Amino acid sequence: MENDYVKGRGSQINPHNPFLKQEYTIEHIEGVDEAITNDGKTELFFEHPKKIVSITNSPDLGPMHSINPYQGCEHGCIYCYARNSHQYWGFSAGLDFERKIIIKPNASELLEKYLLKLKETPTPIVLSGNTDCYQPMERKLKLTRNLLKILAKYRHPVSIITKNSLILRDLDILRDLASDQLVHVYQSITSLNESLRRILEPRTASAAKKLQVMQKLTTAGVPVGVMTAPIIPGLNEHEIPKLIEQVAANGAQTVGYTIVRLNGSIGKLFKDWLFKNFPDRAQKVWHKIEVCHGGNVNDSQWFRRNRGEGPIAEAIGQLFKASVKRYMPERTMPEHNLTKFRMGGNLSLF
Repeated sequence: MENDYVKGRGSQINPHNPFLKQEYTIEHIEGVDEAITNDGKTELFFEHPKKIVSITNSPDLGPMHSINPYQGCEHGCIYCYARNSHQYWGFSAGLDFERKIIIKPNASELLEKYLLKLKETPTPIVLSGNTDCYQPMERKLKLTRNLLKILAKYRHPVSIITKNSLILRDLDILRDLASDQLVHVYQSITSLNESLRRILEPRTASAAKKLQVMQKLTTAGVPVGVMTAPIIPGLNEHEIPKLIEQVAANGAQTVGYTIVRLNGSIGKLFKDWLFKNFPDRAQKVWHKIEVCHGGNVNDSQWFRRNRGEGPIAEAIGQLFKASVKRYMPERTMPEHNLTKFRMGGNLSLF
């Protein structure tokens, strides 16, 4: 590994933003260029949007309502598909994504305005569809906790996706929502190998900690699912049986997976990371990813993009199905209760 490896970060470079015509570069290490160097600290940028609920629809994922109180993510997962979206804000998908975090301080106020206008059966809202709503900055800012308070007030269903153990801070609200079948929590666990986890997604909770979180949520009556994602052929696909065995033992009600895809700038970032960390097998891993996506590491084809195709993808799918059948037979996530929604936030008198 190179001596200049940036510890505690997933990305090791800051690739060019294709939407920018000009960019800052460091030509010399002395003089005026010192003004644009980064000391590695996280920077916050405040955004005040006019709306907070995003509505998307795709053939393979279906309709989705989501809220992202943060853009960019300190977790630093090298494979994260959300990295590309950071370029729309004028930043790089690399180190900028992990160091320059955009926050939306008025998120809960906008959510309440949205719910006050809602006059129909609610669609569950996902926290977050893009970057982790429980990333490290949430400990201080509490944007996610405030959103959950509003959702609980209106009894609106919600699903949460996270890699952070901070979610246990909000167990009081989650338990309240679970009492009316209004919440699903999904933990993302990529590997049980701590050495791999530390470089693959450096600022996330360890797998052991995530399993503890899962057990505590389950004990409190909060339904938990797991995404063993992404599966990276040549790095972690052999862990699928053990992963599913462990999450089943700790109360998971459902489990899913995706095969890694490297769209846009993520391909360059991942390849740099891969060859720096696994020079002995990097070329083989890269080729296996290509095989799963029609000869490319990037893939935007509906349905194939998340599961891949070809012999490697099929073998991964078969191993996953066999593991679920063995360790999690007949388990399902309870449906969200859509009948508890309080229009106007008030209890009905009838």
